Amino acid sequence: MPTKLYIAFAPLQGYTDSAYRRAHHECVGGVDEYYTPFVRIEGGEVRKKDLRDTDPEANAGVPTVPQVIAKDGDEFARLCDALQGQGWGRIDLNMGCPFPMQVKAGRGSGLLQHPDHIEEIQREMLRRPEVLFSVKMRLGQESMDEGLALMPIVNDMPLVHVTLHPRLGRQQYKGVADREAFSRFYELCRHPLVYNGDIATMEDASGVQQRCSGLKGVMLGRGLLAHPWMLGDKEPAQVLQDMHATVYRHAAENLCGDSQILARLHAFWEYVDIPHKQKKAIMKAISLPRYRETVAAAMPVL
Repeated sequence: MPTKLYIAFAPLQGYTDSAYRRAHHECVGGVDEYYTPFVRIEGGEVRKKDLRDTDPEANAGVPTVPQVIAKDGDEFARLCDALQGQGWGRIDLNMGCPFPMQVKAGRGSGLLQHPDHIEEIQREMLRRPEVLFSVKMRLGQESMDEGLALMPIVNDMPLVHVTLHPRLGRQQYKGVADREAFSRFYELCRHPLVYNGDIATMEDASGVQQRCSGLKGVMLGRGLLAHPWMLGDKEPAQVLQDMHATVYRHAAENLCGDSQILARLHAFWEYVDIPHKQKKAIMKAISLPRYRETVAAAMPVL
């Protein structure tokens, strides 16, 4: 696969926190930019938990892009203020999250039905020339016509690139990513375009690149969580052992009580492609001593 292809690691809430991003970067690498789970407004304030994850100290040495989710220009401005206050000069806007709670609030893929709010965000971006922005979006929420109608606005945004996941928001992650529809957007988008959706192997990524020869790159999400070793040259078992040690140490030092620690550690294994028997035993462990024994027993057969 050509080395010039840009590779991003997609954000997944509850999985790709700063500890996981660091573990992958240090143990595997091959990713140009790691995107954070979105920073949001909750209870009228920027969520402190999200800002802890975007703390520059927690991300030092890891090529990180903080992502925000907003319903209008006002929310977007407040989120940008908070991130710029931390020292960030690079921000990604989520216009693709399909989760119903966010969609109903007009955020994520729900924002695609509000061109006036996107124009507010566009104006806010233009007021911040010191920041490099990007956008992650879907084809639309209910219809691809929604996304196509937005292209003039998106094209006028000051963006380093657009990442497109070619599904509708209402589909969530069901069905198959529509690569024909992606090609239509590719023809209309004036910004560099990044493909996201249903990439499980580097061969899949190569296939997308061959379809769109001027593609900037790909964003990998669930496929890379399932095969975190896919961009490196280490054996899968070694990658899992090294990454797990980093995530375990961070959880033990920063979370309170076995239940919180175990919840985070179980999330580490949830997507990983390992034999069912070993994964089931790990996920059933309900105490840290039992968990450690189960993971130690699983490692030789992974």
